[in-house]
This record gives sequence, C-alpha cells and structure tokens, in this order.
Amino acid sequence: MTYYRYNYNVSLLSEDDLYLFNEGTHYHLYEKLGSHILNDGVYFALWAPNAKEVYVEGSFNFWNKKEYPLRPKGNSGIWEIFVEGLKEFEMYKYFIVSNTGYELEKRDPFAFYTEIPPKSAGIVYNIDNYQWNDESWLLKRKSINHYKHNISIYEVHLGSWRRTLENGFLSYRDLAHQLVDYVKYMGFTHVELLPIMEHPFYGSWGYQTLSYFAPTSRYGEPKDFMYLIDLLHQNDIGIILDWVPSHFATDDYGLGFFDGTHLYEHMDRRKGFHPDWGSYIFNYGRYEVKSFIISSANFWLDKYHADGLRVDAVASMLYLDYSRKDGEWEPNIYGGKENLEAIDFLKKMNEAVYAFNPGVFTVAEESTAWPMVTKPTYIGGLGFGFKWDMGWMHDTLDYFSKDPIHRKYHQQDITFRMLYAFNENFILPLSHDEVVHGKGSLINKMPGDYWQKFANLRLLFSYMYASAGKKLLFMGSEFGQFEEWNHDKSLDWHLLSFESHRGLQNLVKDLNNLYKQEKALHQKDHEIDGFFWIDFQDAENSVFSFLRKADDEDFIVCVFNATPVVRYNYRLGVPKAGIYKEIFNSDSKFYWGSNVGNSLVTSEPIRWHRFNFSIELTLPPLGALFLKPQ
Repeated sequence: MTYYRYNYNVSLLSEDDLYLFNEGTHYHLYEKLGSHILNDGVYFALWAPNAKEVYVEGSFNFWNKKEYPLRPKGNSGIWEIFVEGLKEFEMYKYFIVSNTGYELEKRDPFAFYTEIPPKSAGIVYNIDNYQWNDESWLLKRKSINHYKHNISIYEVHLGSWRRTLENGFLSYRDLAHQLVDYVKYMGFTHVELLPIMEHPFYGSWGYQTLSYFAPTSRYGEPKDFMYLIDLLHQNDIGIILDWVPSHFATDDYGLGFFDGTHLYEHMDRRKGFHPDWGSYIFNYGRYEVKSFIISSANFWLDKYHADGLRVDAVASMLYLDYSRKDGEWEPNIYGGKENLEAIDFLKKMNEAVYAFNPGVFTVAEESTAWPMVTKPTYIGGLGFGFKWDMGWMHDTLDYFSKDPIHRKYHQQDITFRMLYAFNENFILPLSHDEVVHGKGSLINKMPGDYWQKFANLRLLFSYMYASAGKKLLFMGSEFGQFEEWNHDKSLDWHLLSFESHRGLQNLVKDLNNLYKQEKALHQKDHEIDGFFWIDFQDAENSVFSFLRKADDEDFIVCVFNATPVVRYNYRLGVPKAGIYKEIFNSDSKFYWGSNVGNSLVTSEPIRWHRFNFSIELTLPPLGALFLKPQ
C-alpha cells in the first residue's frame, strides 16, 4: 500500500479570497475550493464551518475515513490539505464529523468530475488543459447585439436525442458530430441543453442537480463535453445551458445537511424545502452560499465557454408563497410575499455574469407577471437578458388545439399577447414542458385529420417565426414526432422516411433560414415599432395579419388563415404601392401542403385596413403567407 504524505503549507486561498468568500462576493470559487492538481500532488479545500473534523478519503487510501485530516483556514469555515503524489482520476469523498458528533460522508460540492450515478464519489480532474479552437467564435460573440440578431434555439435532452442501436447513450463526442451536422443543416443558431450538471436521478432530466461544477458522466468526461461545445462554436452555433439555482436534490451525499447543519439550504422548512419537487432550496441570504451559486454560473461560462444560461423556475424563487398554502409560508419583513433574499441574489448573479463574461446572456423561465425581469438592475430590474414568454405559449397552444370551426370565438388568444409583447425581451418557447406528463406531442395537440394536423402545425410554426421575439423549439417537434417525449428512448427518426414528416422538417429549416435572411423578421424583435397589425378583427374568417419591420423600414407582410377553407380574392391593406412577392407559403408542396398560393401580386390604389393601397390574395387552407414588396 502506498502512503501519500500530506502537509498544510500549500494553499490556494489568500486573505482576499477568504474575505470575499465570507462577504458573498467571491464569484470564482471554483479556482480555489474543491480539488486542484498542482505540480506534485492535489490540493483539497472544503467549506464546512460547523465541522469539528474533516478528512479526505478515496481510492488512494482504500477509503480509510480518518487518514488524511484537513486543517481549518483561520475563521473562514474552510478546511484544506495538500496530499503529495496524488494524480488525476483519483476518486475521493469528504468525511465530516460535526460539532454535535454527527458523521457524514459527502461528495465535494466543487468536484469537476464525478462517478456515474448511482455511485457518488468525486474524481480529481484537470479541466484546464483542454485545447480550445473556438477563438474566432468568442471574439465574434462579443460584438453581437443579441436583441437585434436572429436567435432560434433547438432545445435538446442529450440522453434521448439519439441513441445507439442497443438504445444506449451516445457519448459527448459521438453526439458532437451528429448534433452539429443536424443543427447546422436545420439552421438553428443555438442549442439549449436540459441541465447537464450531474444529477443522481436520470428521470429528473437534470433538474434535480447535485454537482454544480461537473457535467454528467453518463456521456463521458468533462473534456468530452468541452469538445462538443468547441465543435458547435467552430460551426457558428451557440450553446445555452439550463441551470437550476432554485432547488437541489436531497440525496445523502449531496449538499443537504452538509456539515451536520443546514448549511446550503434554508433551515426554515417554509423557505428551505420545495413542496412540488421534494427538494431543498438554497439559503440565498447566506453570503457564502451566494458566492457558491454565482461561482457556478460563472464556471460554465468561463471554463466551458457556454454562451448563455437559462435559469429554471425563477418564479419559485421570487415568491415566498409559491406552491404553498396559507400557514406554510412566512411574509418578508415588510409583510409581503416577495422573497427579498432571492431577488437580491438574482440581481447579483446577473450583474456578475455580464461583468465577467462579455457576449453571453441569461434567460429567465419566469411564469408570472413579475415586472422588469429583463430590465437592468440599476433601474430596478432583475437584470436578465431574455425571458420565456409563457403567456404566448399557453394562449397559442390553446388557440391551435381548438377545432378551426371554433377559433373565431378565440381570436383574443392571438391578439392579447401584443398588449405586453414589448414589456420584456421575450423568447417564444415551445419547449419540453409542453410534450411530457400526458400533454402529448405538439402534432397530436393539433385538431383534424392526418393532413390537417400537419397543416395546423406548419401554421403554428409559421406564426411563431413571424411573431416578435426569439424562438425556441424542443427536439422532435421539428419533424412532427407523434409520441410524447420519452427520456428513456431515442427520438423517432424513422418518421423522416414519410413525406409528411420530411415536409414539416423542411418548413422549419426554411423558416430558420428566412428568419436569418430577412432583417424585418428579427431586427426589432423587442421594439414596439417592429410590429404593426394590419387586421386582427377578422375573427369570423379566423384570419389575422400583421407587418414586421426593420430599422430601415424594410417590411414583410404576414397573413394567417386558421381554417381549412381556401379564401379567394381576400383583400389586404399594404403600406405602399408595388409588386409583392410571396417569399414563404406554409402550404407549399415542399412542405406537404396543397400548394395553393399567389406568386406575385400587384397592389391597387384601393384604401383598405387604414392603408392607401391593397392587394388581393388567395389564402391557402390552414396556411401562412409572407410577402415582401419588390
């Protein structure tokens, strides 16, 4: 048996580090805490302020619990040790004896690499020696104004996007080439991954996180995940990571009751336990916890070159009474239901992310009418870059799921959104949440026979891409997967052997390209003068139309017929005289449509819809038309 010497003369922690950590403003803790390979050994540092004794054990000492004691670093609550001769890939855990005598075996909260669940050890790993090849991408993204740029996001769960013939997981490296080729072909600008941070229960899709600094080992090593991101960037595709600071898993080896006390989670169960998900909630008022979570945000943007973070379940953080009955929550100091500590955390998190990571953005999944989510913190906002428009998603799916004969009574589901569409910087999400838990797939939400289901979904996607806001689509929806998403199996790629599914896929591909090419469709996604109703009152025919505009007054006419009836000689007002070309038709034969269309139409000096000119169109059944003046 090899015995490794240890000493306490090696430390990565300066007095400034300790001060900033205890103050709650150290936002790069991953460079100091956890396990770090130095020239001739491994340095370990752990925050456990209420511990009486702390030891590191592992594969290097046959898991002898009390052989390598850590020493406290002043009064900071941090313990540290340097073990000489240790190498990369050694497995380790911490053995903690609390001040009350309670004994715990814990995984390193800062582990960069972990065993594959259900095993629970951390693994010593060097994440700094990967050779990145995405310099041009990182340089380019600094100059991009995301609000005026086209952003169309392909949301992916890596474990079920595509699998091996034996229905096993593909590795990060195998996924890299297949995913990059597909996303590039389809024209999406970004991939958004459901939480990749290590999680004990695969069926949580990553939303029950435990390791906030380690990508899941199910698909390979951390450097393999870096390779996937690197390849995306080399092909001009950005990556957004779902990130969950709202709650964490309760597994014994995790963050809960970490040093024999409620260290990371709030001690008051009314604030520290989530009734919906059976998970712990961070204590956002504890300075060191705030440093821990914000350091996690910076970590994925810094070490993994991620381009954005989508913050999950923000509403659950903002409200003390979220999913709680009377008597199950306690008002704040002012008697309100706002979680003041969580609000302060979100503001500090966004400020730190934007300060240290030029060119990135944050996205809030926030389902209420909380004001100024995407406004700067210096004017009272939360500081997010974007927010999911959950209201648009609910109203739109309600409308399109109705039989067309009833849609004339629900035109407000389409029009209501424009009353608030520019209050925030919105992303329009058709996400994983809409195709699970018995909700069915998108195409199965559509009414009608087989052809009409596809026509309705083509119409829905066309409306989405024409609407003001960035776009997000969950995997499988782009080719009309009929089965509800199942995380335990691959998408039904065999459906692309059918013309109907290929046609829908072609439509999404062309919409992505059109969204990119036509600045009128993206340049003013978040500006009120980028959208103008032509007619929202023709509920009787279930037809609605609007203009999308660019900075230079370039515009596109967008018309939608939400019934299976062809509308002949349909007159529509237009802003100026001339010839209008049909640049997109969701009913095209290339999309498995009936090929009813217009090609070129010439305006007439007939006043209509408040305009001095108008055009006469043939509206295809369950179809969308985009027209552009020539």
